[in-house]
Amino acid sequence: MNPNLVYLAQTETTVGFLSQNAEALARTKNRPKGKPFLISVDSLNTLRSFTRVPKHHKNRVRRTQKTTFVYPCGLAIRVVKDEEHLQFLKKFKWSYSTSSNPSGKGFDEAFAIEKADVIVFTCKGFFEDKPSTIYKLGKRKLRKLR
Repeated sequence: MNPNLVYLAQTETTVGFLSQNAEALARTKNRPKGKPFLISVDSLNTLRSFTRVPKHHKNRVRRTQKTTFVYPCGLAIRVVKDEEHLQFLKKFKWSYSTSSNPSGKGFDEAFAIEKADVIVFTCKGFFEDKPSTIYKLGKRKLRKLR
């Protein structure tokens, strides 16, 4: 498994491009380089290597599913709990993640397959589900972004 390649895989909520190389993901989606990506991690231990979870929100971060949190440091990180996606993610510990659709448009399987370096098929196939919830965490405050 090469961390510089762009993988097309089914995530918890949608079909996504995953890679540890943010520049490769930005090129794949024709996205501005300054725009940040969500980071998917395989465990709370890996999350700790990126940021500190505010004490007031530790239980929430540990227990929620299909939820992304934007931490005070500015990083958007999701701890993956879906078993199938977790099998793939454990090989890398973490990866940048983005939807596999052209910016501002819906999922197009032909576009996604053409742009990916490696395609990861599962028995479920590819599908889009309800998007994840996104919360911004402060030291005490919690604000819903999506």
